[in-house]
Amino acid sequence: MTLVTLSPAETRAAVDAGARLIDIRGADEHAREHIPDAINVPLDRIGELPHDGSPVVFHCKSGMRTAANVAQLGAAAGSGPAYVLGGGIDAWRQAGHPTVADRSQPLEIMRQVQITAGSLVLTGVLLGLFVAPGFFGLSAFVGAGLIFAGVTGWCGMANLLRVMPWNRRAAA
Repeated sequence: MTLVTLSPAETRAAVDAGARLIDIRGADEHAREHIPDAINVPLDRIGELPHDGSPVVFHCKSGMRTAANVAQLGAAAGSGPAYVLGGGIDAWRQAGHPTVADRSQPLEIMRQVQITAGSLVLTGVLLGLFVAPGFFGLSAFVGAGLIFAGVTGWCGMANLLRVMPWNRRAAA
């Protein structure tokens, strides 16, 4: 199934005409920045979207997640018209439309994983070069964890970071 892609201006007009704007990003991403009146239904819960026949416009950050999941989104929309905001919230913002940003919210979990994993790999390499070769094992361990996360879809580091004190507010 192919969903019609709308520009930010077309999306604004569709929303003004009664379309529901559905943000398929995670709750942590939505809490940090979102389009006003967008309803957050993360992709892993998109099947819970009510089928009332009204038009829906799906969006993510850059448009890549919506493009990669059009079949699932089309099925979730039911029999009503369904669209995608081309370029996601990034395009919306670049077009000069307002967003609600709360920088007091923690960074998105996946960005935290990237920062933490990158820091651990760099630390392992530097310690391995300048202190003792055994520290290269830290980099290998993190690399193996990332491979495991990619293959299984389960990321231990993300789950650990999610329960850290600075992330508890976003989860509530």
